[in-house]
Amino acid sequence: MRPILALSLALLVAACGGSGVPPDELVESAKARVERAAAAGHLARSALEMLGVMPVYTCGEPRRAFLDVATVDVGKRLSCVTTSIRSMDAVTDAVVFTFAERGCEIHGLKFTGRAVLQYRGGEDRMEVEASLRELQVDGQPLDVAAGYGTCGDQTSAWAQVYTAVPGQPGHGIQLDVRVTQRPGLPFLGGSTLILDGQGALVIPDGRVDQLTFTTLKYEVGEFLPKEGTLTLQTVDGHFVEASFQPSLWRLGKVKLTVDDHESVTVPIVR
Repeated sequence: MRPILALSLALLVAACGGSGVPPDELVESAKARVERAAAAGHLARSALEMLGVMPVYTCGEPRRAFLDVATVDVGKRLSCVTTSIRSMDAVTDAVVFTFAERGCEIHGLKFTGRAVLQYRGGEDRMEVEASLRELQVDGQPLDVAAGYGTCGDQTSAWAQVYTAVPGQPGHGIQLDVRVTQRPGLPFLGGSTLILDGQGALVIPDGRVDQLTFTTLKYEVGEFLPKEGTLTLQTVDGHFVEASFQPSLWRLGKVKLTVDDHESVTVPIVR
């Protein structure tokens, strides 16, 4: 009876698929996907840090009066940035940021090029949107739209990323993230930024891996989030979860779980 019982248990475990560490090729495939997703998150975080260069609009203040003071403040804090204001229409002003050729370090990130922030509305509701296609962060172009809305019933910030994958024609990353506000943390431009969102990793035939960010907590100057979870539902039927933890973050590593296999710890390459 014992051999039969042992065989039955082995067959049950095999049927449930919950046996041991995942194969190396599965780990490598999942790791590559997580690295691409982490890179997209870094770009989104960089765009939001760019928004944080300007003070967040104070509700009830005339738009142009706010911008006149805010741009002077930026120039005092960051000698490597020059700013100018131009009127777009009756309800919109644009602030043009030009970064020094040598680059400008902001919150641990090196910015070069030019960015345009449009401020629309004012007093009762302000919408801010950034055009960042002429901007580079740490030498990488930002194909990112970002912005925030404030006053009225809510304050929210967002970033949308689309980026190609170098050396892989037809591959890309799409990501839509939101800033999660937490008590005691500044809205933008502070030392910590928390992102939630969804997206997709795109491959040439149009199929996508579905991607979700949950409470990814970024610290100043760091590529990887310190805490939070990234999940992927892949086109080939696998579920991947990357758990970011402070103890692993210091080592540049992440806890990776594929399907119902045992978790493994892997380094994430920038």
